[in-house]
Amino acid sequence: MDQTGSKARWDVIIEPSRAWWRIDARELWHYRDLLLLMVRRDLLSVYKQTILGPLWQVLQPVLTSLMFAITFGLIARLSLPGIPRILFYMAAVIPWTLFSNIVLRTSQTLIWNASLMSRVYFPRLLAPIATSLGTLVSFLIQLAAFVVIALGYRWSGSYKWVPDGSILLLPLVLALMTLLAFGLGILVAALTTKFRDLTFLLTFGIQLLMFMSPVIFPLGILEKGTLLHTVIRSNPMTPVLEAFRAMLLGTGMDWGGLLYTTCFTVVTLIIGLVVFQRVQRSFADVI
Repeated sequence: MDQTGSKARWDVIIEPSRAWWRIDARELWHYRDLLLLMVRRDLLSVYKQTILGPLWQVLQPVLTSLMFAITFGLIARLSLPGIPRILFYMAAVIPWTLFSNIVLRTSQTLIWNASLMSRVYFPRLLAPIATSLGTLVSFLIQLAAFVVIALGYRWSGSYKWVPDGSILLLPLVLALMTLLAFGLGILVAALTTKFRDLTFLLTFGIQLLMFMSPVIFPLGILEKGTLLHTVIRSNPMTPVLEAFRAMLLGTGMDWGGLLYTTCFTVVTLIIGLVVFQRVQRSFADVI
């Protein structure tokens, strides 16, 4: 093969003249094989040298939901009547786990991949995308566990689990929540390269935010118009969690809230991408 033709095909020319606000989707697609390898690496690193392997992804939401069912459902009576408590809490714990994991893990991807980024060129956005895709695999495993438990209740006759047509919207709501978490994650990831304290602040903030979200209680138990109801309703994750309960358990869907979350997600994602692209030129020097 001609050397000139070989260079034209295989050499990658890195040019700093590209505007910092532009995202080269073609370049991301060109590195899709590397993306799959990074997703595989992240998945293997989670289950490496574990006895139960992927089963840990099932035990985590089940045990958490069981604890919530006893503490907040049975003792505090915060769950909805007529719905098994463990299903009520799993319907919110599973999406919340996905959201928090994407935000926390994505915010650390630049630090985790610092040695790789200082030696090899690849689109920096590839690292947080791979982390988010790997976390989605865990979500699918946990969602399958919810379906198995719900079918067990149905076969036992204690609860007739029959999801309605809104279940078809689950991929859209899942995509909305993933983009929201991804936007927040890459925003913090870009800022964390200079301000490492944000890592501790984000971990603490995510834990507090769970108690300001309808994870351990339904939004309907709060009196409308009160300050607490307004604050929790302003949380963009509130409509998403309520939507997951609506799709999985047949409770009411908050369409207006989902529209608010969509607008919030678009703004957050744009800001996150702009800051990420703006800061990525100095990643290797700062990290």
